[in-house]
Amino acid sequence: MPLHRRLPKRGFTNIFKKEYTEINLDRIGKISQEEIGPREFVEAGLLKKEAAAIKILGRGEISSSKKIQAHKFSQSARQKIEKAGGKAIIIGSE
Repeated sequence: MPLHRRLPKRGFTNIFKKEYTEINLDRIGKISQEEIGPREFVEAGLLKKEAAAIKILGRGEISSSKKIQAHKFSQSARQKIEKAGGKAIIIGSE
């Protein structure tokens, strides 16, 4: 039997990969507070743990100006937040 069939098939798992919890703007628009951080996401039921890394994605619209704190923002989400008069604040550094 050829060698390539005798060896086990293994993939690669990156142990340094950073997992993010993704939250879209349409879900953030339902929160009535002006300053939104990890604690407010947990209270609203969008996150399970406050310690989770958060990435804000640009699906949907945001109507009011809000200060949103997250670990990462997509480019479209940042533009929509600033267009509505809010601020996108990055938490921590990588």
